[in-house]
Amino acid sequence: MLQLNELQYSNENKGEEISQLACLSLSDDEASSEKNSGGVPEKAGYPDPVYVMAANIFQGIRIEKSPEKVLIKYGNKPLQFLSESEDESFQRSSYELAFSALKYQDILETILIDSCIIPSTTIPDHLNSLIIVMLYDFQERKFQARLLSDHEESIAEVQEVENLLNSFKTKLAAALARCRIKHDALSIDHILPETVRNQELRASTLPLYAWINTCKISPEEVYHSLRKKGYNKVKCVLHMGGKVFAVDQHCYDVLIFPSHLKSDLLNIDLFKDYKLIFQDKSRSLAVHSVKAFLNMDDDVLMVNTGSWYTVAHMSILTNNNCTKIFVCGVQPQTKHPDLKNLFTQMGCENIEILPETFLNIESKDNRLQKVKVILLLPRCSGLGISNPVEFILNEHEDTDLLKDFSQGGTSEDKLNVLAQQQYKQLTHAMKFAKAQAVVYCTCSVYLEENEAVVKKALELQDLGTKVQPYRLSPPVLPLCSLKDIQLSADKFFRMEPSEITNGCFLSVLTRERDPSETVSVRDVLARAAAKGLLDGIELGKPSKREKKKKSKTTLPKASATNTNSIQLKIAAFLNREANANTNRSETSTTKTPLAQKSTTQVGASSQIRKPKPATSPLAPAFAKNTPPSRSYERRSNFVRPRPEDRMVVLKPVEIVLPPVSFPYAVPQGIRPQALAPRFYYRWAGPKPVMSGYLPTTSLTRKGEKPKNSPSSLLRRRPWL
Repeated sequence: MLQLNELQYSNENKGEEISQLACLSLSDDEASSEKNSGGVPEKAGYPDPVYVMAANIFQGIRIEKSPEKVLIKYGNKPLQFLSESEDESFQRSSYELAFSALKYQDILETILIDSCIIPSTTIPDHLNSLIIVMLYDFQERKFQARLLSDHEESIAEVQEVENLLNSFKTKLAAALARCRIKHDALSIDHILPETVRNQELRASTLPLYAWINTCKISPEEVYHSLRKKGYNKVKCVLHMGGKVFAVDQHCYDVLIFPSHLKSDLLNIDLFKDYKLIFQDKSRSLAVHSVKAFLNMDDDVLMVNTGSWYTVAHMSILTNNNCTKIFVCGVQPQTKHPDLKNLFTQMGCENIEILPETFLNIESKDNRLQKVKVILLLPRCSGLGISNPVEFILNEHEDTDLLKDFSQGGTSEDKLNVLAQQQYKQLTHAMKFAKAQAVVYCTCSVYLEENEAVVKKALELQDLGTKVQPYRLSPPVLPLCSLKDIQLSADKFFRMEPSEITNGCFLSVLTRERDPSETVSVRDVLARAAAKGLLDGIELGKPSKREKKKKSKTTLPKASATNTNSIQLKIAAFLNREANANTNRSETSTTKTPLAQKSTTQVGASSQIRKPKPATSPLAPAFAKNTPPSRSYERRSNFVRPRPEDRMVVLKPVEIVLPPVSFPYAVPQGIRPQALAPRFYYRWAGPKPVMSGYLPTTSLTRKGEKPKNSPSSLLRRRPWL
């Protein structure tokens, strides 16, 4: 009896010391809570359905232990409940509670064993998951009773477990105190691994990212609307209170808000009307990288996008183009809203969902022949994400990711499985012959999922096909240069997890340029028009004859065609433009001697198929060793010339191309008295007074000084 009293006395002393420690720790927590929330009272627990859903989530993601280390047996039967309040906030609360219980699973099991709840009570095994999640919330409330509303739904299993925990309230508190003393921790949070604590710290300060739906509103209108709501535009929102926002440094259509403003932002019309959409920045970086490689008629294939908001963002960025967005590899969501209604509300009209998985789609699929860029967002470990619950809910990821987050890392076996899946998807994307670029993006911090996968795919790519191989290219983002992106020498883009952003890895693979492939003038002009360098000038469609393969044409020797290639390309371009615009404009033009002379010379040069010896000093002779022009390193296709009697005098539109000099043959023994004339082609935009125009060339008269000197051409924008 004496020993029992002494033991009880010693336990009471320990309890007093622990309570003092707890008060010291709690005072800090309360002070910080009052500072951050402005005096908001402690939470009073969750509704009954939240506990049940959290228990079912925990049942599926709990850490499995070996038989000799099992402390508590969990049943396989999920709890049944019906609730009509499963909105976004309901799901978020359930996931957060389940994830918190998962992080402290070992500690909570120890407390249950130490307080003698498990051995002394006859509770079914399938309720142990509910006991774990409710015990975590119970100790978070400092073992205070839960405040219930009269209108809240009541569930029998929850009431049974709650009554049990309240009856063991003192023993549970003592068991928790002994656990903290054992680990020498002021609070239960300090028992977690350092990587998990750092992740929680980043999640508490991580700002909110939202992209602007430019189909419905412009950025300037968003700024004006936010200012009317009391928001001020600043350069950085980190460690700033009040209503502020900033523009992202990489994407012009992405805004940043402090995390404490989310509830306030969700109530404004900008978010209700889908004019602003919350999403992680890594997804915006991915779609902007794709947009940089698209021309007007190029399609996009998106793989494993996760959130439909990523698809909508890609659609909105290509709204002004004739681009179609193909989506595949999306997991079916039983409770997903009506996609058609969602895309209609957001203003998306060019989206097509493919039912097949990506690996089951053939590279020669007829639907994907215009796909030029593939966006690959493979399933990854996601350890670069600071708030895993938001990542899982927003991107529809698997809840198994919470296991890795709770342990602070991914097992080697699982990492190898993920890397193998990523490699298969990347190599399959590289098999699409018509695709010109692949954008690969993950939220992982492991080299095995990022650099290793990309480098292995590049090293082992099939080089025996007729298409050109892939190579690494730096990502192109709207608001930053290469120096701002801080690209490494290997051209990968990385963002490490920090207090302002989640981790992100981005890699862009583009095909190398085929040196034997024809680069026509129209191809050059089309790329320039896609980049907005031609001031809205539209190019004519290629003729049917141009679509024939060069296998039907006979190419002369390279030494003879190198010098003639530029002249042939210009003539072909002029012929196409003339044919495309003849039907649109019948305006007659006065034939000046200079225009007639220029047209005749261009037509004559376009009719040359094989080099012949020159018989006149004015006829160009093709030297064998003439170096090719640097602007055109590819061999050109010959096009069938147009008869001279059908020549149409073109309206004066100047075209600027690199200056080309042609050597002229002279009889032996006679030295030329003057240098051969140089030809300059100048391109200028359409004049306001001209409703339709046709490009033409102007050749300098013999002995006349050309208007454009090489020095003046050097000051112009380099030709693409």
